[in-house]
Amino acid sequence: MNSGFLSQEEIDALLRGEPSAAPQTDVLSDIEKDAMGEVGNISMGSAATTLSILLSRRVSITTPEVSVTNLEAIKKQYPLPYLIIEVSYADGLTGSNLLAIRQDDALIIADLMMGGDGSNPPTELNELYMSAVSEAMNQMMGAVATSISTIFKKKIDISPPNCQMMDFSTEAEIENLPSDTDPLVEVLFRMEVEGLIDSQIMQILSVPVAKEVVNNLLNKVEDVPQAPPAPTAPVTPAAPVSAPPMAAMPQPMAAQPPMASGSIQHQGNVTVQPAQFTPFTPVAFPGVDPNINLVMDVPLQVTVELGRTKKLIRDILELSPGSVIELDKLAGEPVDVMANGKLIAKGEVVVIDENFGVRITEIVGQLDRTALQYQ
Repeated sequence: MNSGFLSQEEIDALLRGEPSAAPQTDVLSDIEKDAMGEVGNISMGSAATTLSILLSRRVSITTPEVSVTNLEAIKKQYPLPYLIIEVSYADGLTGSNLLAIRQDDALIIADLMMGGDGSNPPTELNELYMSAVSEAMNQMMGAVATSISTIFKKKIDISPPNCQMMDFSTEAEIENLPSDTDPLVEVLFRMEVEGLIDSQIMQILSVPVAKEVVNNLLNKVEDVPQAPPAPTAPVTPAAPVSAPPMAAMPQPMAAQPPMASGSIQHQGNVTVQPAQFTPFTPVAFPGVDPNINLVMDVPLQVTVELGRTKKLIRDILELSPGSVIELDKLAGEPVDVMANGKLIAKGEVVVIDENFGVRITEIVGQLDRTALQYQ
């Protein structure tokens, strides 16, 4: 089917007088497929970063391949159990799209979300593991919606994703998608999770949803204002120029002595004088000991504290992989930056080239540090 030849089932269907189930590949032009690929490339890049933070492992999602197919062809090509994540648009776009991840890959992601190392994932997605992987997909699709909002320069909101397991080899149909023979747009990505997953994920959209995404991107490109051409001055005919008599030619000027500092020289109607600059001198900051240079090379242990909690010994002994410990801080609160155990600043967690970092938002003063010390 994908090679351009009819399969035996399609030949039999034609002999029986049934319509062919071959997908209509001309519903999207090459430009529209490229536009879909560009949107998928940018949005899934953000999703990979989000998933990398959640799993504490490097995640790579490669440039997608866009094709037009149908549900029957997808079921035959991928006869495996898949985790289907349905994302419905609440604002900015209409309709919904599906993200399909293989069951084995979803089990590894769920194991990592629950505190495991991914090497011995569970054999099935029970309610607890389904909740964990659903949260990962929720975070990923939220990052995708944010990226699309940036691309289209308008607000895009999504409803909480709906996750369900589906076996493509046995399931008759997928909810909210056309029939088996209606054309669909398949965006195929390759996903790699460091040392654990090297697989494919699929984004499946109906043709109207794909068309709307493409139109938003192409209209945004067309709306970019072009720089107006520079105005050209009207060309006027040049007046005839006659050479002046030799007697009127200016004589060479004698060399002038250099101007003294602060002197003013008049040339015609323009007054020229040397620029005056304020002398630059280092400014000493008050309260800084000049002997600070003596300890500049002393190393300090800088740590970032997300939060604290107190537990009884029996609570500590009952901890196991997957246990959740509640800290004394709310989500989104600034983290504490400590130098040798002393609070010096507060900041927010950021990601820099797949590594965690802290952006300083507040420097804690001496009085505040003293007050916290005695609390």
